Amino acid sequence: VLNSQEIFGDELEIFAKKELQKEVVVPKAKGEILGVVIVESGWGSMLPTVVIANLASSGAAARCGQLNIGDQIIAINGLSLVGLPLSTCQGYIKNAKNQTAVKFTVVPCAPVVEVRIKRPNTKYQLGFSVQNGVICSLLRGGIAERGGVRVGHRIIEINNQSVVAVPHEKIVNLLATSVGEIHMKTMPTSMFRLLTGQENPIYI
Repeated sequence: VLNSQEIFGDELEIFAKKELQKEVVVPKAKGEILGVVIVESGWGSMLPTVVIANLASSGAAARCGQLNIGDQIIAINGLSLVGLPLSTCQGYIKNAKNQTAVKFTVVPCAPVVEVRIKRPNTKYQLGFSVQNGVICSLLRGGIAERGGVRVGHRIIEINNQSVVAVPHEKIVNLLATSVGEIHMKTMPTSMFRLLTGQENPIYI
């Protein structure tokens, strides 16, 4: 049975293939901010890095037309951001303020993560806990982690059913009773809050 729970490894493939990474040079005025909001990709992601969560419509990053919400930033001006704390990555971006061009290495990704969990029956624990639609803990090596579930992500959909406005109890019940291949869509909570207007973006 365990063999049928293979890792949903599209993401691993994306990062392993150099040709899927792209270099984007953002031209800007000296002293101008890039106009981005970045968040962590979420604990449990194959590659711990930062994700573009918002772009200021008139900012340098948006003007270049090559960066999108959801893109994972691998490096800035050749400095790798992989595995670094969010505050350090924010510092690197802020330090680029006085430059007239900033080079990003990104992996273009959709802002929504698709998760597929293979659960033969309800005897198999899903291996993660949810609070108000947000994944708050994850069992290492469990079927959920292998399916791509990440801590700090907001569940948007379960089996093609939106759970954005669904009460906590109903989400738990939906998850507890689902068997077979469970399809979920998730995104980093901070990105979800920005996109739904619950939080005001602070651009850097």
